[in-house]
Amino acid sequence: MSENPFSHLNGQGQAHMVDVSLKTETQREAVATGYIILGNKVLSLLTEAKIPKGDVLAVARVAGILAAKRVDTLIPLCHPLPLQDVEIGFRPDQGKGAIEISARVKVRGVTGVEMEALTAVSVAALTIYDMCKSVEKGIIIKEIRLEYKSGGKSGSWARKAQGGG
Repeated sequence: MSENPFSHLNGQGQAHMVDVSLKTETQREAVATGYIILGNKVLSLLTEAKIPKGDVLAVARVAGILAAKRVDTLIPLCHPLPLQDVEIGFRPDQGKGAIEISARVKVRGVTGVEMEALTAVSVAALTIYDMCKSVEKGIIIKEIRLEYKSGGKSGSWARKAQGGG
């Protein structure tokens, strides 16, 4: 195989930003999810708007959106993208004392938005942690993962229902 299988390494094995100047623009979308396990006490306080630092989910939503817009400043080899839409969702699960966080990101561009969706979920989760840590130190953030992506040369991909990929 003559072509380097690692796109972020040049011929000398050095890290570099991939040249996307000749790629065709397509509509691209990515969805990522993750979980933050707060425990039932904290989840109840959060859903009843009794966390001392304020409206946790509103702040986490804005943090996730901002994070998606700033991925190129956080991850060294990511391209800056003019995002068209970022949606952050929260689904509390009282039975598990957890919140499922989701992010959907869209762009018309030459490179995908998987990193933007994953970063949005990560920063939203970290924001929830930050705002709830005064009540509970044992909060767990887990299973941040890509669920779906579309667009580009590789087309669409969706995670299999049983955790495959």
